[in-house]
Amino acid sequence: MSSKEMLLKKLSSYKFAVHELKLFLDTHPKDKETMKKLKEYEEKARELSDEYEEKYGPVKRKNNNTEYWSWVNDPWPWEAQ
Repeated sequence: MSSKEMLLKKLSSYKFAVHELKLFLDTHPKDKETMKKLKEYEEKARELSDEYEEKYGPVKRKNNNTEYWSWVNDPWPWEAQ
């Protein structure tokens, strides 16, 4: 697995955890430990997203990157080696 794939997998893991914690808080809105963990994971996901975009380009549709369409120059999933 390349470093690009590893970083994307790590980012996906944190984003999944954030989503799950938000669902948990729907039924446990006063759980302070979970709220603390949610903020921690959101910050880590943001850091990983920034790192990915700095190294490899956009990871999400909306960003401040001036080269928005640069992702079309990357290999498409079916072109992967």
